[in-house]
Amino acid sequence: MPLAPSTVERIARARGDLRMGVPVVLTEAGRSALVVAVEALEAARLADLRSLGVPELAISLRRAETLQAWAYDGDLARLEVPEAAGVDWIRAIASPVIDLWVPMKRPFRSSRGGPADLHRAAIALAKSAQLLPAALLVAVQDGRALAALNVLTHLSLAELAPELLRGSPLYPVASAPVPLAASQAGRVHVFRPEDGGAEHYAIEIGRPDRSQPVLARLHSACFTGDVLGSLKCDCGPQLRAALAQMGAEGAGVLLYLNQEGRGIGLANKLRAYALQDQGFDTVEANHRLGFEDDERDFRIGADLLKQMGFSAVRLMTNNPNKLSMMAAVGLTVHERVRLHVGLSEQNAGYLATKAAKSGHLA
Repeated sequence: MPLAPSTVERIARARGDLRMGVPVVLTEAGRSALVVAVEALEAARLADLRSLGVPELAISLRRAETLQAWAYDGDLARLEVPEAAGVDWIRAIASPVIDLWVPMKRPFRSSRGGPADLHRAAIALAKSAQLLPAALLVAVQDGRALAALNVLTHLSLAELAPELLRGSPLYPVASAPVPLAASQAGRVHVFRPEDGGAEHYAIEIGRPDRSQPVLARLHSACFTGDVLGSLKCDCGPQLRAALAQMGAEGAGVLLYLNQEGRGIGLANKLRAYALQDQGFDTVEANHRLGFEDDERDFRIGADLLKQMGFSAVRLMTNNPNKLSMMAAVGLTVHERVRLHVGLSEQNAGYLATKAAKSGHLA
């Protein structure tokens, strides 16, 4: 059908559905399952799901480790949902922020045997929607029941998995001169991803010579630090210091990437902050939420630099992962430019954790 949405468009629709609590149908090798993100689950929806089958809860390995639940599938756990369990119990499994309020959740019964690929895809899709990595699944085996669900977004794993792994192509949308405090010769470029995700920005200072290594920084969006001046991190001072150095040298490119909270989104970042107030460090908080240390995709920055005509960089960073990613995608890192600013009493522990657990350089 000519007007039918493409795979990329249906995945974007599926992300929106999950965020609103609407089920999505995932299929693989003759098997189908209704998937709902736990974060958006409501009691009426849970009742509807139970009318179709027995729900099963999929959580990531990191969250399973926190709950001491058996993860027989290696990278995830499939938990049986007791008949008497309501939305509050299910949400308590997914969200560590209320672990101290709802401590008695065990014992858990973990499923073992049989394929877990639909569960794995459901967690990955929830993550890509910047939701907690926990999903409720109900297997649908009856063909007539499945046909009645045609109003929902359907995705096969064969089309979903490759799209979640690849980086979405970025297209230039608009650019204009913007005089900045750091340099009156500023220009802002907006790039939009094909998959309907958040736009990313390039702030170009002066007219950098494309034949020479450009002074560049990959800066992940930080609403709390960049905009509000939060003292819990050093992001705001790093942003301003990077632009100031580019202004002083007369040329540079700062890529402002919308990967808030190391790629988990602002809501999850604030959940991590709440956990930090309970005594956990940055990495521990991410793990308790079910995420890895860092969920960002630095390929985005490399792709933007290439699109803008650069092949070599003087990279302003303390993060070795950014250096290795640049090299992996064919950009030459001519020099690492040290960027140490913004140390305060409030963020000293945060910076120490980045050095000790994430390998950030001095």
